[in-house]
Amino acid sequence: MYAAMGALGLAPSDQSKDYVAPKPGDFTLRGKGAAKVVIIGAGVAGLTAAYELNKAGYDCTLLEARQKAGGRNLTLRGGDRLGELNGPAQEVTFGEGVYFNAGPARIAPWMVTLDYCRELGIPIETFVNDNASAYVHTNGRTMRARTARADMYGYVAELLAKATNDGALDKAITKDDQERLLDFLRRFGDLGPRLEYEGSSRRGFTKFPSIDGGVLLDPPGALHQILAAGTGRAITNNFGVDQATPMFQPVGGMDAIVDRLVEAVGEDSITTGAKVTKITTLDDGVEVVWNGGSVKADYCIAALPPHVLARIPHNLGAQVTTALKTPVPVAAGKIGLEYGRRWWELEDHIYGGVTETDLDITHIWYPSHDYHAERGVLVGYYNADRDAELYGALTPEDRRRRALTQGKKIHGEKYRQNVLSSVSIAWERQEHIQGGWVRWPSVDSSFTLLQRPAGRVYFAGDWLTHLIAWQAGAMESARGVVTLLHQRELQSQ
Repeated sequence: MYAAMGALGLAPSDQSKDYVAPKPGDFTLRGKGAAKVVIIGAGVAGLTAAYELNKAGYDCTLLEARQKAGGRNLTLRGGDRLGELNGPAQEVTFGEGVYFNAGPARIAPWMVTLDYCRELGIPIETFVNDNASAYVHTNGRTMRARTARADMYGYVAELLAKATNDGALDKAITKDDQERLLDFLRRFGDLGPRLEYEGSSRRGFTKFPSIDGGVLLDPPGALHQILAAGTGRAITNNFGVDQATPMFQPVGGMDAIVDRLVEAVGEDSITTGAKVTKITTLDDGVEVVWNGGSVKADYCIAALPPHVLARIPHNLGAQVTTALKTPVPVAAGKIGLEYGRRWWELEDHIYGGVTETDLDITHIWYPSHDYHAERGVLVGYYNADRDAELYGALTPEDRRRRALTQGKKIHGEKYRQNVLSSVSIAWERQEHIQGGWVRWPSVDSSFTLLQRPAGRVYFAGDWLTHLIAWQAGAMESARGVVTLLHQRELQSQ
C-alpha cells in the first residue's frame, strides 16, 4: 500500500540514487496505460531506454537510420559488408567463428554494462587488459611491459629511498614512517642492500627458469636512458578508473548485448533505414518525420550523436542547437588483422593484453579468447584524433599496409606474414555516426541543458555522461532519461 501511495505521490519518495526501473504496477491504480514514446536511434542508449520503458508497458517505436541496430556497438564477421562515406565498401572475409569488435571491446567490472549482461543472460569472459608479456614501444625501442615497469619503478624507488635515507624527508615524516617507507621502496623497486636498483628477475628472462635458473635479461641502462625511453605514458595507461585488470567481454562478440536488447525490445518495434528529417515538439506530444513517413507520440528520446542531431530541423530552440554543436566529434579508427597462425601465443607467449606504442597505430590488442585456436584476429591499430584521421584518409588496403609496416617495428617480419584478411573502420566516415565519440571543450551549461528535456524531447547518449565512449555511459544516460520521463508521466495522470 505504501508503494502504491508513493506511486501516486502521496508518500515520501525514496531519496536513494539507485536506479529503479519502471514497472507495470506504477500504472495499476491510475486506470490509464503508459504513454507512447518514439526513440530516434537504436544504438545502445536508444535500445536501453526502450528496454527499460517496456518494463512498464510503454509503447516504444525506434527509428534507426543505419541498416542495423547497435550504433557503435559493431562486431564484424565473415560475410558482413562495411560501407564508408566517401570511400569504398569492404567485404569482410574472416573465417568461421572469427570476429572483430570494431567499436567497444571491453567492460570494467564496476560498469552497469555487466549488470545488463547478467540481466539479459549474456555469458561473459575475461578480457586481458594488462599483460606484462605485451610490449612497450617508445622512441624506437621495444621492450616487454614487465621490463619497462621494473626499470621505471626501480629507479624511482631508488631515488626516493636514497633521499629518505639521507634525511631529506626528516621534516615531512617521522623516523618510524621513514623506516616503513624504506621497507616499501625496497620491495616496490626490488632494491639492493645499498638502496640501488641494478635490475632483477622482474625485468624478465631471455630463457625462462625451468630445471635451471634461466637466463636473465641484460642489466638495465642508466637512469637517464630509462627516462629517455619515454615509457611513462605507456606503463601508466591502465591507471584510470575506467581501466581494470581484468576487464570483461561478452562471449562471441560485443554485439551480443545488442542482439539481446533487440530481442527483448522486439524487432518489430525497430525500423531501420529510417532517417529522421524533422522533430516537432507539441503541447500534447511530439511529431517525428522520417524518410518513410511520420509518427506521433507522447514523448521523444533523441539518442543520436549530438553533431548529427544538431543538423535535423526542429523547433526546440536556438539554445538547444547551439548546445548540440558544442561537443566536438573525435576521429577514431581500428583495424582487425586475421592471421592463419597465432604467432603471438606460439612465439611471443602473449595471451591477451595490449602493446602500447608512440607510433601512429597507438595500440596493438591481442585477442583474449579462443586461445590455441588455429587462427585469430589481432587489432593492428586503435587510434584517435590526428592519427585516426591519417589512417581514415587512406584506402583500406593502404591502411592495412601502413599498419603492418608499423607493427613490424615491434614484432619483426612475422607481423607481415600469413595475414589472411583484414577490415578497418574509420568512425568519422561512418554514415549517421561520424565520430568515435565526442569531446566537450568543458562541462558547461550546454551539458547541463541537454540533460533536461526540451519540451517533450529528451536527449540520451554516452556524450551526456562522464563515461564518454563507454557503453556504460549510454546505458546510464538512458536510465536517467527513463527516470525523468516516467516521473513526468506519473505526475501527469
